[in-house]
Amino acid sequence: MKTKPSKTDSQSTEKLPDFEHSLAELEALVQKLEQGDVPLEEALKTFERGVALTRQCQTALRTAQQKVEVLLGSSGKNDLGEETVAPFDDEDDADDER
Repeated sequence: MKTKPSKTDSQSTEKLPDFEHSLAELEALVQKLEQGDVPLEEALKTFERGVALTRQCQTALRTAQQKVEVLLGSSGKNDLGEETVAPFDDEDDADDER
């Protein structure tokens, strides 16, 4: 018996625009607004689209950061909850020095 896919299933399979495409579109919108000759209504719609693209980019960056943290096996935070950066240790280089 087949079950109806949940909303979360369909949302996870939908392809969101990739980060690079969203960033390129955002840059184009910024250039358009910086020219200053855009009618108010169009400027507001452009700004709203820019805000949505900014949120998409931030989400994509957060997701990428979480994936990197999982791959590195650390949360990226110290005992105080502050962000930390661990040095990259190349095991091959360490073996060569011995």
